[in-house]
Amino acid sequence: MTANKIGDPTTLNRLYGRSKGKKLHSVQVDLVDNLLLQIAVPDEGPLSSTQLFGDDRAMHFEIGFGGGEHLAFRADLLPDHGFIGCEPFLNGVAQALSHIKEGGLHNVRLHMGDALEILRRVPDGSLSFVYLLHPDPWPKARHIKRRMMNDGPVDLIAAKLKPGGEFRFGTDHPVYVRHALMIMQRHRPQFDWLCNTASDFQNRPGGWPETRYAAKARRLGHEVWYFRYRRKEA
Repeated sequence: MTANKIGDPTTLNRLYGRSKGKKLHSVQVDLVDNLLLQIAVPDEGPLSSTQLFGDDRAMHFEIGFGGGEHLAFRADLLPDHGFIGCEPFLNGVAQALSHIKEGGLHNVRLHMGDALEILRRVPDGSLSFVYLLHPDPWPKARHIKRRMMNDGPVDLIAAKLKPGGEFRFGTDHPVYVRHALMIMQRHRPQFDWLCNTASDFQNRPGGWPETRYAAKARRLGHEVWYFRYRRKEA
């Protein structure tokens, strides 16, 4: 059975969880049918800055952008940078499209589907930021291999980040945070943890907007942790 396979998301080669939620309203359907086609990541070929945005610019990559509020905030904050966002959940993509249209954002490209498929097509050493915010924690032991925080995905992220590039990870799940710290400890040759005191991961850094998931976690009384890692020289 798939649940018993050994590996991680780079070897399982499938997505888990829902792809659709409640029915989209007419405006969202129009955004998916039209705007998404205009800004979708191409189906084939390498995904360099020039190919996606027509020039050489800093590029950001968000794995699982949820409703797109973080992606839209960062894209609006840095209009001369390029942003790639990937999300398999149709309703999240529709929400992100609303943010993009309302903000008049022309520096975002979206993919509805597997982020790792797209990340593999990004040239090595070309990303300035990679974001993994509140991924599904898959808390059961038999589902550890489904977690995006695993050796395979982290190796792929390291390959795509340029030296000095930043990997940002956020979660409110205590089991997942312990697992993530263990994984990143194994990747010390590739990353420096940008942390001097506990407040560095307990407080949200500047330029990191609060997502709906973080806000919900705080309403439920959960602690939220914020991690920043810098890619070392190869």
